[in-house]
Amino acid sequence: MSQTGIREPLVGARRVVVKVGTGVVARDDGRLALGRMGALVEQVRALQEGGRQVILVSSGAVGLGAERLGFDRKPVSVVDRQACAAAGQSALMAFYDALFGRLGGVCAQVLLTEDDFGSRHRHVHLAATLDRLLELGVVPIINENDTVSTAEIALSGATIFGDNDRLSALVAGGIGADALALLTDVDGIYTAPPGEPGSVRIPVWEGGPVKLGAGSALGRGGMGAKIAAAKVGAASGVHVVVASGGDPQVLSRVFAGEDVGTWFPAEGGMNSVRRWLAFATAPEGRLVVNEGARDALIHRKASLLMPGISSVDGSFAAGAVVSVCDEAGEFARGRADRSSDEIRAAIGASTGRGKAVVHRDQVVIVRGSEAP
Repeated sequence: MSQTGIREPLVGARRVVVKVGTGVVARDDGRLALGRMGALVEQVRALQEGGRQVILVSSGAVGLGAERLGFDRKPVSVVDRQACAAAGQSALMAFYDALFGRLGGVCAQVLLTEDDFGSRHRHVHLAATLDRLLELGVVPIINENDTVSTAEIALSGATIFGDNDRLSALVAGGIGADALALLTDVDGIYTAPPGEPGSVRIPVWEGGPVKLGAGSALGRGGMGAKIAAAKVGAASGVHVVVASGGDPQVLSRVFAGEDVGTWFPAEGGMNSVRRWLAFATAPEGRLVVNEGARDALIHRKASLLMPGISSVDGSFAAGAVVSVCDEAGEFARGRADRSSDEIRAAIGASTGRGKAVVHRDQVVIVRGSEAP
């Protein structure tokens, strides 16, 4: 079978997300890599002209801002990184706008924070906005809103997304993309850092062990973040390819089905509610359940009822996302139909025990027989 045949889903992908890392859009000194960015925009326009819809997730604002503000090294404090993001984001978008304009295209800036994913209402409206931009032939260019965010920009990462790799996977799953291309400074996932004796590229991800090297000098991701993001994308029903952004034809080759980079084939997709619960939420509390309730949730697709709850941790309102835990920790995540105070009051009570606390349509298994 030809490589094109093996990667046929990529050939037919109509809605795609392309993520470019700092190592692609910026040089080592933080200045824009003009040639690579020009080639990238030309490739995106070629995908559009071929009938595909494209969303671009771009890093680079912090590194560019650091260079513009005179930092001689990567900023380490949150406030310095926010200042660099403010200085760099406008320059980054101005350059993208000029490049797309010269090629007859239109782009639009979309800056996101964790709240845009953690709130189901905002998540749905974000997807609708991106849908409309794509219908209008616009290329949305997405980045974290580092100027006002603190969790995302912190070096330790964040509860929903801590880098643009995971952000791009959440966007791809949320808008029903067919494929996601994670472009980096390495031509795929290797069994060990490229250059080490015996290290080879992995053409198709099958979950084998890999030896990871250090992250890039300017970015926050690194290969571990890309693998984690690719798994999120694949579990959301999106085909993911990790490939080199230094190849001026990488996107045309990826979407021609060629054997470039590392392909993470899409797995059985969850519905939009369960994707959101599994990957785009930060639980506000914990419900500890007994073995019978755990079995009912995992194996019988049942709702969580009051008799199955042993204890509740945290303070949350009705409608909040909570972790459902056994002795080993979280195994499910769902939206609670009652507040933490109501649940505490009902534990051990003789009334109100038949009503679902977490409805079966509002729960996803994250560890167990159906875990993504």
